[in-house]
Amino acid sequence: MLLRLKPVDREVLWLYLMTRAGIWVTAYCTRWLFADDRQAHHPASFFSPWQRWDWWHYLHIAQDGYFPGGSGPWTSGWDNREAFFPGFPLLLRAVHAVVPSWPAAGALISFVAGGVAVLALARIARLHLPRDAGQRAALFFLLSPCAVFLAAGYTEALFLALALPAWLAAQRLNWPLAAVLTCLATTVRVSGLFLAAAVAVHFLVTARTFAQWRALPWLALPALPPLLHSWYLHTHTGDWMAWKHAEERGWYRDFHAPWEAWQNTWHAAFGHTQSTGYALMFQAELLAMLVGVGLCVLLLRRRRWAEAVYIGLSLWALGTSYWYTSIPRATLLWWPLWTGLAAWSLRSPRIKTAYLTVVAPVMTVLAVTFLSGRWAG
Repeated sequence: MLLRLKPVDREVLWLYLMTRAGIWVTAYCTRWLFADDRQAHHPASFFSPWQRWDWWHYLHIAQDGYFPGGSGPWTSGWDNREAFFPGFPLLLRAVHAVVPSWPAAGALISFVAGGVAVLALARIARLHLPRDAGQRAALFFLLSPCAVFLAAGYTEALFLALALPAWLAAQRLNWPLAAVLTCLATTVRVSGLFLAAAVAVHFLVTARTFAQWRALPWLALPALPPLLHSWYLHTHTGDWMAWKHAEERGWYRDFHAPWEAWQNTWHAAFGHTQSTGYALMFQAELLAMLVGVGLCVLLLRRRRWAEAVYIGLSLWALGTSYWYTSIPRATLLWWPLWTGLAAWSLRSPRIKTAYLTVVAPVMTVLAVTFLSGRWAG
C-alpha cells in the first residue's frame, strides 16, 4: 500500500529527510555546546543526546528482559519497566543483531518508521482534501513542538508507522489489513487499543453489506497482544494489571477525576511550587489538553465519530491521572490534528505562515532542551 511512490509522495519524503537532517545537525551542535562537564575538551559521544529518560527503559528491556535475575516490583529501587509494552524493545533487540550499537539501532528504527508514518499521514490527508494537503499535513507534523521525539529511540515513530497505515487501510475498507496493523500497534503502546476502538467504530458506521460484516471477527485481533502481555506479567508478578500499577508507582498515573487532574496540573503550573522548568512543562500540558478537547469537540460536530473516539479515549487516559504527563508528546499521535491544520491552512493561507513563524521555533527550543538533557518533563 505504501510501496508505490508517486511524485507527491517523494516530495513528502524529501521534506522528511530535510527535517531529519536539521534535527541531527541540532543534536551535533548540542553535544558540543552543552557538555555534561563544562570543562570538557571533547564533546559527548555521537548518540549521547538521544540516550535520555524513556530510552533507558526500552534498552534495559531489550538487553535483559522485564524481570532480570528474578528482580521485579518487590525489589528496592525497581525501575517499573513493566509499564512499557514489548513491541519496541523486541524490535530493538532484533535490529541490534545487525547493528552493533544499541542507540544506533534505536535511531535506525525511528528513522525508517518515521518515514513510513509521514508518508501514510500525507496519504490520509489526501483522501478527502486536495493534493497539497498531504505535504502541508506532513509539514505541520514534522515541525510540531514535540517532533524531536520522532527521531529519538522512543515509541512514537514506530507506533505511527503501524497506526497510520492501519487507519488508511480502514478508510479503504481493507479490514483484515487494518486489524493486523492495529494488532501490531498494540504491541508498542496502549494507544493501540484506542486505535482499535476507532477502527471498530468506523467499521460499524461504514459496513453495509453481509460481505462486509463477515470481516467483523478481524476487529478482535488487536486485543490479543495486550492480553498476552498482561498474562506474561501475571505469571511473574501475580498481577493481571501489572503494567498499569507500574505506571501508577512511577508516573502518578493512578485514577483521579478529570477536574482534579486539571486542578493539580494548574497548581503545578502556576502555584509556584515547582522549579521554573517544570512549571513551564506543566503549562504546556494544560495547553495541549485544551487543544485536544477542542479537537475532539470539532470532530464530534463534524460527525467524524471514529476519530473523535480515538482522541476522546486518549484524552481520558491522559487526563485522569494525578496530573497531566506527556500530553504534548501525545499530540504527535493525533493525526486528525495535522490533517485538520492542513485543511484549515488551505482555506486560510495565513495559517501556514503563522504556524511556521510561531510554532516551529518552539520545536527548535524543545529539541535543544531535550538533546541537552535539560528536559523538565
